[in-house]
Amino acid sequence: MPGTSPDVRTGIVGLGNIGQYHAERLRDHDVSLVGGLDVVEAARNRFASRYGVDVYDASDELYDEVDAVVVTTPNKFHEEYAVAALERGIHVLLEKPLAHTLESAERIAVAAEASDAVCMVGFNNRFANTVEIVKNRIDRGELGEVTHVEANYVRRRGVPGRGSWFTRREIAGGGALIDLGVHAIDLSLYLLGYPPVEEVTGVTRAEFGSREDYAYLEMWGDDAGPDGFDVDDSASAFVRTRDDRTISLEVAWATNRPSTHEFVVHGTDAAARFDLLENELSIHSVSRIGPDHLEDTTITTREIDTHAAEQRAFFDAIAGVRDQDRSVDDALSVQRVIDAIYRSNERGENVRLDT
Repeated sequence: MPGTSPDVRTGIVGLGNIGQYHAERLRDHDVSLVGGLDVVEAARNRFASRYGVDVYDASDELYDEVDAVVVTTPNKFHEEYAVAALERGIHVLLEKPLAHTLESAERIAVAAEASDAVCMVGFNNRFANTVEIVKNRIDRGELGEVTHVEANYVRRRGVPGRGSWFTRREIAGGGALIDLGVHAIDLSLYLLGYPPVEEVTGVTRAEFGSREDYAYLEMWGDDAGPDGFDVDDSASAFVRTRDDRTISLEVAWATNRPSTHEFVVHGTDAAARFDLLENELSIHSVSRIGPDHLEDTTITTREIDTHAAEQRAFFDAIAGVRDQDRSVDDALSVQRVIDAIYRSNERGENVRLDT
């Protein structure tokens, strides 16, 4: 991994699919994977067999052996493992969202601020080439003043296994909004430069996952039926920042429409449209040079492994060759927006954030 040191002894906390996904990339980049932690014996045994490392069921044992951890547990347990690591000076790469509740997220942010260790939240989509190109053009002023983002993170049929931790509010903290919405909100605010959010209005729905006759082609994990589902499967929201820039948000695990991860970034001089699923990017503008005309430019770039790029940034920050990013503060801002959307839905009114 360019710019990083394989001598950073690294462990994985949470040995499910995403934990193994991270482990594969650590191995690909010759980072020293030295252990894993999970409370489930079968997950520990599978990980130990696959990667040939020691596995543990308690954090103290793993944390005695590592310099850094990648935390990929269900959302409810992020605080427990991240805070314990940060208090011991262990670097933390924490999968999104920051936590399952705003209060838990705030405690993680406090621990990160107090620690000398690097703490980074897994907003991997920031590292997509399409996103980096749009961000560079915004920073160079080519879009003019960016005033609005249309953010869509929509699946046609993609409810995770009903009965898994993803569909249990107590563990996940919510459904599609906290799972997919965290990406859409982060990317939108990131491209706007993370201005303070002033007001949020939103509606969350459970229209598909709670149905006996939910039809689907595939589902991650087993299907426990509607009894295993007590979260939202879609959300619509509108976000206004202090300087009157705005975000319109559509997220869904299930809809009766084609899937899309399309973002449209509105600027006074040009707009950018990209789709994270299709790796498409186009720039749209007008010109008065000659007859008035519209200009639409298609940009082709490579598709990259965004999780690998995210890991590279994390280890570069540890090595001191890259400044530590603001992703913890940003993740807390996202968590406040998500919390406000849920409160707006419950109250049936706009919610103002304390800024």
